[in-house]
Amino acid sequence: MSTSTLTKINTLTFDVFGTILDLSSGIVPTVENFLENRQAKISGAQFWQLWRSRQRIEQYQDTIVMLGHSGYLEVARRALLYTLRQQQLTVEPEETLKLMRTFEQLKPFDDAVLGLNRLAKRFQLVALSNGNTSLVEHLVSNNIPVHFEAALSADAVGRFKPHPSVYRYAAKTLNREPDQIMMVASHAFDVMGARACGFRGAYIQRYELPYEESSLRPDLTVSNFIELADELLQ
Repeated sequence: MSTSTLTKINTLTFDVFGTILDLSSGIVPTVENFLENRQAKISGAQFWQLWRSRQRIEQYQDTIVMLGHSGYLEVARRALLYTLRQQQLTVEPEETLKLMRTFEQLKPFDDAVLGLNRLAKRFQLVALSNGNTSLVEHLVSNNIPVHFEAALSADAVGRFKPHPSVYRYAAKTLNREPDQIMMVASHAFDVMGARACGFRGAYIQRYELPYEESSLRPDLTVSNFIELADELLQ
């Protein structure tokens, strides 16, 4: 889609985990060390993929069953324990805590920092994350060297993205019409959920994964934040 159709946009909301922050580089080394100490046959990268996939399932179950919002870190912990059992590995509580603390130490992709600093010259930048409120605020304030106008969490509505309430909460909180906001994410489900609520959408195809089989298409598909800035600032 031509960027001429996106002239109403004044705010960019960003997924944080996996879009701005490099999950694999931050988590896999700690997982690898844990597995090597147990002489496990699975690699750290393979374990992380299983853990991450299970976390998504835990999040969907949390939202769909509606037994009470557990929060990002709790579903990640449950997914970790599930994956450990799946691999027939035991873990001590302090080891679980060490693995979970890697989320507090995540660093951004280089292209994200470069692109965000360029985009900040024209747009309001807002983190819109499934992460716990305190975790997102910590990461935005301390780990990402870019100024964000706000850090919003799905905790506020008790549902995980892509539930519509998260995007509607963001639009109301930011006092913006949905079509003034572009959701930027490397997860197709996040873009799809935002588009369903009237947001514009940019898909960062960071992992070379296809987009969802959905009529709710992204307005832009780019490989990284440098390309995103080139498209939106032309």
